[in-house]
Amino acid sequence: MTRYMVLLPTNEAFWAEATPEEKAAGYEVHGRFAKLLAERGHKVTGGAELHHSSKAKTLRKTGEGVSITDGPYAESVEHVTGFYTIETDDVDDMLECCTVLAELETALEVREIVDHEEM
Repeated sequence: MTRYMVLLPTNEAFWAEATPEEKAAGYEVHGRFAKLLAERGHKVTGGAELHHSSKAKTLRKTGEGVSITDGPYAESVEHVTGFYTIETDDVDDMLECCTVLAELETALEVREIVDHEEM
């Protein structure tokens, strides 16, 4: 099986200002997504919702070593707010399942995970 990471970049302001009903509807979409993956034989092996990027710490190499600063790596409206890791033998079908998340996200990024044997 090949492993993939599905990154969920989102406008954090929307989620921060969402009503409890809007958040419940969003979680319902994620539930449908997970159920669809399972029904089609894809295996979710991990994933999480992330805290707001304002709580992030960024480490950067500098001439004097490494600096640690508050905030996200990129200045952007959209930040990665969550992710799934999925094992599958059928990437095309898994991508079709990911279209369910289009109800919530403006874009998704799906990337194959490097296996240890490839290193």
